[in-house]
Amino acid sequence: MNIVGVDIGGTFTDLVGCVDGRIVTSKCSTVPADPTRGVAESLALAHCEMPALSELLHGSTIAINTVLERKGARTALITTRGFRDTYAIGRGNRIEAFNLFFHRPKPLIPRELTFEVTERMNAKGAVLKPLEESEVQTLAKTITAQNIEAVAVCFLHAYANPTHERRVGEILRAANAKLFVTLSHEIVREYREYERTSTTALNAFIGPRVQTYLGRLESHLHDERFAGKINIMRSNGGVMSVRLAQEQPVSMMESGPVAGIIGAGRLATLLGIERAIGFDMGGTTAKASLITKGVPAIEDGYVIGGEASGQPMQIPVVDIVEIGAGGGSIAWCDPTGGIHVGPKSAGADPGPAAYGKGSTDPVVTDANLVLGRINAGRFLNGAMKLDVKAAERAIEQKVAGPTRLGVKEAALGIVQIADAAMSLAVRAVSVKKGVDPRETAMIAFGGAGPLHAVAIAREIFIPKVIVPKVPGTFSALGMLMASWRQDFVRTLYGLLGSLDGKQVEAVFDELAEAGQAQVTRDGIAPGTADFSYLADLRYVGQEHTIAIPVRDPKLLSGDFAPLRQAFDAEHDQRYGQAAPDERLEIVNVRLVVTAARSDTLAERWLSEQWTPESPVADEWREVVFTDPAKPIRTRIVWRPSQASGTRIEGPAVIEEPNATTLIHPGDVATVSDAGHLIIDVKL
Repeated sequence: MNIVGVDIGGTFTDLVGCVDGRIVTSKCSTVPADPTRGVAESLALAHCEMPALSELLHGSTIAINTVLERKGARTALITTRGFRDTYAIGRGNRIEAFNLFFHRPKPLIPRELTFEVTERMNAKGAVLKPLEESEVQTLAKTITAQNIEAVAVCFLHAYANPTHERRVGEILRAANAKLFVTLSHEIVREYREYERTSTTALNAFIGPRVQTYLGRLESHLHDERFAGKINIMRSNGGVMSVRLAQEQPVSMMESGPVAGIIGAGRLATLLGIERAIGFDMGGTTAKASLITKGVPAIEDGYVIGGEASGQPMQIPVVDIVEIGAGGGSIAWCDPTGGIHVGPKSAGADPGPAAYGKGSTDPVVTDANLVLGRINAGRFLNGAMKLDVKAAERAIEQKVAGPTRLGVKEAALGIVQIADAAMSLAVRAVSVKKGVDPRETAMIAFGGAGPLHAVAIAREIFIPKVIVPKVPGTFSALGMLMASWRQDFVRTLYGLLGSLDGKQVEAVFDELAEAGQAQVTRDGIAPGTADFSYLADLRYVGQEHTIAIPVRDPKLLSGDFAPLRQAFDAEHDQRYGQAAPDERLEIVNVRLVVTAARSDTLAERWLSEQWTPESPVADEWREVVFTDPAKPIRTRIVWRPSQASGTRIEGPAVIEEPNATTLIHPGDVATVSDAGHLIIDVKL
């Protein structure tokens, strides 16, 4: 079975494949104007014959970038009469209480394109006001006349009874077949009106652009005689069919970053690491996620563009903290002379000044090059020569000059500022969650991750850093390990011990039916899917919930002592206290349907015995670590030629085709039996 994973990032497009029983990789620049060209080039570089491939897994930043850049479709929102402003009002909390410039999330859909229709359900799904279909018919004509490309439909309590939403969808699709219509119950079937509306609006806003891109990708692959399956990486750490991705593009919002975290989880399990921090630094952003016993945390909510003023999304997402600090993040000075790094990125075009494409903005990669940490002649295995002089000029003009620093001083400042910002992201997934970083290990990957990982580990006292094989394309490798996964949810509110058994059974049956329908639709082999149920529980009076596994629906309506015990224990683990005497209530029932991959070559490859290439002579060069005036003569090692068991003492720079690892003085890197770098950090 020949499969490939392709990850399109903001700067590079990465590929890892299992072809004819071996691992192949490639890396090329992303083409922002047409990302499919990057996919085609990566396949060509890896010498992948399309007719021989049986599956292509794909992750992309196109969905999240469409939101961040606000370049989505002209979208309308249809809601229940009297609730037109729910989306604009949002929540009443002020997350950044002392920020004088704080502003609430700006809706993706303006008020003038928000429409009301007469209908009303109550929270139990009973019809209070029937749908006025004549209003919808008139509204369909208005939408067509105003050149609206997408429509989000979110009615009050549609999660309990979606009949009215379904009928509106039928009318709109009949009136305009080209209209991208998103119905809230098709995306999320749980309460919280604002978050449900925001999620529906997000799906509609990005729908036409993502649908066009995926359609173009399908056409290109079919033109190349690809007859296999196309699966898309989704934000919950699983994969879905390309058809479902075109209908629910909001599910692929974090499709690229989560793949690497899934791979890091598999590696942590192989190495026997109970708690690890996955750290991924690419060209545009840096990401961190806590992994416990090989599994990353899943959150049932996420905010695109920052917690304070971003767009809420109420679907399961791997818990990732992401910041605008990558190899391509632009360094700049404010009017007072302060140096900043990011969040704007030079991207793939024009990229860093060192790329020689005309950019005059210095970025983190330029700074690393000036400090001697990157080899100008070996970048991308020598396929792209870097211009050191251009990097120096950019830093001199934009940072060193305004701050009256030397070029190397300014470059070191840029790198240290980026490291400090990224260490905060790592703290957010460890210290802020009650986890001591000293009891974890960092798994670093991405094109720039290994270059900065040890500095970040030193900053927050992480004793061990692991750099896996093929770190520069590790997210693409992670796709080859991701299971097929679908999440379903239904709101079921009530006190445990007081729920009606028939009502509980009905909810579980409805979820099972929805899950089985999706299994059949996506062609999952019968008997291979696993159905796991969870209950969102909380103490009475609490706002948020904890998902607890439920083996038998009768536990919710009968003797719930096992659930009580499990919830109290989890609450104590998370918050340091439990309240066994408080009443428990349920809010939602969840179903997670997964189907493990039948091919395990990628996972087996992670633990296979390492076979080094022919020896390559070490080099030496001056590298700046902490003092620009005192660069250190540093050993330069070619990683593919290092045998297992090799110890490399810092200072050292370990180079390989798609990444560079920086070993600081006092640190020691050891090549494991499987070829991974295990770095013991001197704290």
